[in-house]
Amino acid sequence: MQATDRIAMIQAIGSVGQQMVAAVSLSLGILWFSPWLVVILVAAVVPAFLGESHFAFLGYSQNIRQTPVKRQLDYLRVLGASKESAKELRLFGLSGFLSAEYARLSNGIYDENVRLAGKRLWAGAALSLVSTAGYYSAYAYVIYRTVTGALTWGTLQFLAGALAGAAANIQNVFATFSSIADQSLFLTDLVEFMRVRPKIGSKPGALPAPRPIRDGFLFEQVSFAYPGSPRRILDRLDLRIVPGERIALIGENGEGKTTLVKLITRLYDPAGGRILLDGVDLREYSMEDLQSQIGVIFQDFMRYEMTVRENIAVGRIGAVEDGAVRGAAHKSLADQVIEKLPNGYGQLLGLRFEGGVDLSGGEWQKVALARAYFRDAQVVILDEPTASLDARSEYEVFQRFAELTEGRTALLISHRFSTVRMADRIVVLENGRIAEQGSHDKLLSLGGRYSHMFEMQAAGYR
Repeated sequence: MQATDRIAMIQAIGSVGQQMVAAVSLSLGILWFSPWLVVILVAAVVPAFLGESHFAFLGYSQNIRQTPVKRQLDYLRVLGASKESAKELRLFGLSGFLSAEYARLSNGIYDENVRLAGKRLWAGAALSLVSTAGYYSAYAYVIYRTVTGALTWGTLQFLAGALAGAAANIQNVFATFSSIADQSLFLTDLVEFMRVRPKIGSKPGALPAPRPIRDGFLFEQVSFAYPGSPRRILDRLDLRIVPGERIALIGENGEGKTTLVKLITRLYDPAGGRILLDGVDLREYSMEDLQSQIGVIFQDFMRYEMTVRENIAVGRIGAVEDGAVRGAAHKSLADQVIEKLPNGYGQLLGLRFEGGVDLSGGEWQKVALARAYFRDAQVVILDEPTASLDARSEYEVFQRFAELTEGRTALLISHRFSTVRMADRIVVLENGRIAEQGSHDKLLSLGGRYSHMFEMQAAGYR
């Protein structure tokens, strides 16, 4: 957090050279008269420099300790100002609670900063007295030598000017070094962050993704647990996805449906087992090229506060052709929404910027679906793609979906059985494995997990 505002360090590095040249030049004249005067001037500055360095370390440590609290403050600020939370904040009367919590945390940070600033003030004042005493003792020595006749009046004037200039520049040099040391403490965090490399990436000489996909995906004994969690989301799962097949994944929340999608797209790699594409481990392919062949719309899809055209075009950035954008919008039924907007495809979406227009949840979802269709990929993955749509819109979207995925591999995740029954094969996940799989009619006839879930949902409509 603190590393991004350290541009002053660059300016300080540029000025320190000039200060050192001036300090050395003036010190040479004093050195010719008496080396001890130079020693006194330097020694007088060292305590203040060490004190500033000490408090720089304390300030850095305090900032590190305060970072989690500052993140809490930032979250409370976003929570109190976002339109998503506005309804509940008002209905539950949370404004007082959030304001009090913000005040408590910010006052804690303020008190810590004031205490450190107070200590720095008193210590700095005491150490400045040491520096001042050293500086004026050098003056006193020169005046004493002049009074006793050892120095001429002209030499006194020369040394007085040299002492003033040298002392000022030596102090500036040490102060600048102290500032650089302070800034560099924070800059090291940025350097360390920039050194971080993703754990998942393409190997040297990685293979391009197959075009077309011939054998499909094969999960062999795939296991996976999210970092920091001992629970296996997938546990030695076996699954084959044939090219051109439309598969629906269903199961309770947390059974690994979305996780399976993240493994196919290589957002994560399996902890155990392997995933093959056309008989080759996914890790052998270029990750970027593999992902270019997969179009995904997640249930927590992004709402880009850009124009409609840009919202759709991010699905395949760099290929912003108006005809293709309009075609994708037509496929997802978003064109019906866009026709009603004042500026059509040039309309800015969201309320962050002036002139923006917000959409309903279902309208945003249609735009996100257009983004997935615009990608024109071999594999289409829809994770709860109609969660915000009404029944009629959902029916229309999936009637269109069935046509548009003809000849493509499609993976569908949904809790709505009216949706999943359109799939060629339904895969039921339970405890990290496949509990059942087959067509809608076959699974109903088995009377197992799928049949039980279907009856529970159907009972709600009777």
